[in-house]
Amino acid sequence: MSPVTSGLSALHDLPPRSREEQGGTWPLLLWVPGTPRRMCSSALLGGGIGTRQWVLNAQVPPGYRRLDPAVHLARLAADNGAPGRGVGLMTAASVRDSCWAADSGVEALVTAGIGVRGWAAAPDRGEAGPAPAGTINILVSVPVPLADAALVNAVATATEAKVQALRDAGIDASGTPTDAVCVAALPPETGLRVEPFAGPRSVWGARIARAVHQATRRACLHALEAEAEVHGSGHLLR
Repeated sequence: MSPVTSGLSALHDLPPRSREEQGGTWPLLLWVPGTPRRMCSSALLGGGIGTRQWVLNAQVPPGYRRLDPAVHLARLAADNGAPGRGVGLMTAASVRDSCWAADSGVEALVTAGIGVRGWAAAPDRGEAGPAPAGTINILVSVPVPLADAALVNAVATATEAKVQALRDAGIDASGTPTDAVCVAALPPETGLRVEPFAGPRSVWGARIARAVHQATRRACLHALEAEAEVHGSGHLLR
């Protein structure tokens, strides 16, 4: 595939890319900001806090069971010309059905697969291996620098907004076992004030919460519609 081009800074209307895998064609979304971003993520590839140049959200086949997902994501990024280090997310949900929302400069892009959902504090023992694919993936772009503590707080704020969106969509769950979040802020080198807070009642945290809530609610409602169609056709849920 052709290398990515510079200037792909907005999350809105990211064009899906496709690749052949396991006898099918599967899409992915690749976001390459105009400049590297300071990111905080729970992603399999490029997680933690650090400077990253791109974010990849790849749709994988239902029943995905590869034991090297980070290696797989790195290969997909390289195949699509992504430069340097980045963040890699994956989901069995349709990335073509991603939902976008914005609030005062903050953007959120969400894909939602909710077939395997539940409550975080359920009385299960947990599993040692990878959880079933499904996944709500949340990508947030913030147009100001955030301190490291604020980046972590922003992930928590986005997660709170996700749970509120699930409730508002009528879904009795706090998420899926494989949900992931990535918050991308401008680097301190821009010279802008580094924001110390990103809780839901701070200026930027409130914007993050509203954008994530709106995008996640839309994505979950789309997922519910798809789920209803699946029940009608007798196929497996994603």
